[in-house]
Amino acid sequence: MRHTLFLRSLIGLLGITGLFAVMVTALAAPASSIAWQPSIEIATDRGERGPWQQSQSRYDFVDDPSVALTARGDAAVAWVDQARKAVLFQRFLASGKPQFEQPVDVSRRPDTFSWLPRVVLAPSAPQSVFILWQEIIFSGGSHGGDILFARSDDGGKSFSVPLNLSNSLGGDGKGRINREIWDNGSLDLVAGHGGALYAAWTEYDGQLWLSRSTDGGRRFSSPVRIAGGGKAYPARAPSLAVGPGGAVYLAWTVGDNDAADIHVARSLDGGATFSQPQLVAPSPAYSDAPRLAVDGAGVVHLVYAQSQAGPFERYGIRYTRSTDGGRSFAPPADISRPMPVGFQSAAFPALALDAGGRVVVVWELFEDAGRRPRGLGVAVSANGGRSFSRPGVVPGSVDAAGGFNGSSQGLLMNKLAVSDDGAVAVVNSSLLPGAHSRVWLMRGRLMP
Repeated sequence: MRHTLFLRSLIGLLGITGLFAVMVTALAAPASSIAWQPSIEIATDRGERGPWQQSQSRYDFVDDPSVALTARGDAAVAWVDQARKAVLFQRFLASGKPQFEQPVDVSRRPDTFSWLPRVVLAPSAPQSVFILWQEIIFSGGSHGGDILFARSDDGGKSFSVPLNLSNSLGGDGKGRINREIWDNGSLDLVAGHGGALYAAWTEYDGQLWLSRSTDGGRRFSSPVRIAGGGKAYPARAPSLAVGPGGAVYLAWTVGDNDAADIHVARSLDGGATFSQPQLVAPSPAYSDAPRLAVDGAGVVHLVYAQSQAGPFERYGIRYTRSTDGGRSFAPPADISRPMPVGFQSAAFPALALDAGGRVVVVWELFEDAGRRPRGLGVAVSANGGRSFSRPGVVPGSVDAAGGFNGSSQGLLMNKLAVSDDGAVAVVNSSLLPGAHSRVWLMRGRLMP
């Protein structure tokens, strides 16, 4: 059994913009359009990562950060301590100081590994914090993995006993590229108004599941299969977003297909049913790792990575948007070129918006295909996605001590948050095997 701990899908794409009609243009503008602040160190540890031996593996490093921003600028950060096999949480005030004396243990399962969390805040309940993650429980199937959830009603000071939302033998949280290579962390979580929560994940055999809560995460529905199964390609890398009127959008890609396309479906009944999925810009290229966001006008924004030569070659970041509720999308554009000096590939994007419709996209940077990423790229649109700044490197995102980017169990993460008033938070982790590991936070503000 192999998993994508050092997956070859940490690769890049050779994007040839001329193959596509371009709705969005890259401007000769400042690299990021963000005023950045000094980085904040969150956690450090050793860099020991021994051979995979299931729950007995010798892992001693920190990894897998995810971030959300409150309306007043506090950064809610979840990450993993591999030695403790724990998801940890800390809230950093706008001043940069941690709110709690010690990080809070969210997962509380020291017998099994906890990986690749997502942290989400309730839009109408500022003290509510929700965390979803992949727990590597071996319960009799061929692959270990279940999807666990915990909530906090006191701003993250304490969390509920974790709920197992999947509770299956399917190896939940695995996003297959093929039968031998996959990303863990194939899951997502989004919060709507009135206590609505939506969780999505895929399992090793490719079924895409969705579970929903109407009471702020106290109870969840039984999972419903949205895609995958039977003779269908295995679903991979789900992304969720909620738009005006409570419309729920779900995007994913597929594995076992070197010409994979992005699928997008919409629900108008609170996630009970979804429309027939639309294919976004079908092409012979390999499209991966979609991320969705919806602005106040109902425009659906979508980014994803695309490789002209299949899943193990160079990638670029494509951006497109829909003004008709996801029924159709504008021709996509590569917003990751020209690549910053020293990098040849860009993949695994994150996407966030402010209340004014400004769009921020962050992605993993690769010196070449087949190598681990180092640092994060960024581009900004000040006009709702019609044009983007010249891509740049997030300042401080490259580990100066030589470590490569973390998320070593799979790069399907969400490392970006943007508040309504234009505050930006980016998290990253790094690992230098045998030497060190670290998790840190980079903050900034969108410039007028």
